Amino acid sequence: MDLATPGRPKRTAFLLSQLGAVASSRFADRTRGIGLTPGDAGVIRLLGRAPGLSQRSLADRLGAVPSRVVSLIDSLEERGLVERVRSNTDRRNYELHLTDAGKGALRELREIAEQHEAELLAPLTGAQIAQLDELLAQLANGHGLDKDLHGGTGSDAGPEARDGGLAGRPDGGRRT
Repeated sequence: MDLATPGRPKRTAFLLSQLGAVASSRFADRTRGIGLTPGDAGVIRLLGRAPGLSQRSLADRLGAVPSRVVSLIDSLEERGLVERVRSNTDRRNYELHLTDAGKGALRELREIAEQHEAELLAPLTGAQIAQLDELLAQLANGHGLDKDLHGGTGSDAGPEARDGGLAGRPDGGRRT
């Protein structure tokens, strides 16, 4: 198919959307294999990078209402992956930390992310991957996107959005 046909749109945004959907679905399948949703994975990755975040700060970072984050953290805490520790600087707040099991899950997620990215990018050469990475970073920056978080999954996001990655990137945070 010749995308440069006069009068016909190139469909670049459509192809990006299609690839994003495939990447998200495959990542969800992989995280499901270790008992996590992409949203769980994203929160674990964030807490691995920024231990001690408060629930409020996490909610702000995710663009989610605090009550939604409370239920997400409750779930991770019940599974022994995250713990709430009373803040030494503000006794009204809890700091969030990964447990040893949570750190183990983070290591597994890094391996999953590397496999996921290698599979997704397999049709490209190393030079093409570098060029794609640069171009995507430029697009993301130009649209004010946080390279570490999915957007548009905030205050009215239901369980489906959480499964789609409240905070998880398709690469599971490979750059952690």
